[in-house]
Amino acid sequence: MKIWNKNICLTSPLSIMIISTLLFSTIVLANVWPEEEIIIVEEVEDEKQIWIPTEEDIAYQDSMFSIIQNTQNDVTDIKEDIVHILERLDYVDGTHDSIRYVKGGKIDKRRN
Repeated sequence: MKIWNKNICLTSPLSIMIISTLLFSTIVLANVWPEEEIIIVEEVEDEKQIWIPTEEDIAYQDSMFSIIQNTQNDVTDIKEDIVHILERLDYVDGTHDSIRYVKGGKIDKRRN
């Protein structure tokens, strides 16, 4: 094909690269281009109703609060127990192990 007084070969690497770039950019633009936005209008009540909790709702909320408080207290107790256990595993010389072992010696299972 002869355009602009030049021979253009469609199988040359440059032509294939240009064609593929145009195809790829067209696909990208087609995916990025915004479509028409559909706006769904929900029916809004003229009167806003305020939720007033009943006695049962208040009792349920209180029970959930007490469960949360008990769980937090249990977690605090567990943390304190873990710290106590870790302190029992510390040796005077700075080592940390449940079994005291000296290389070449017997295993000493006593804790400080």
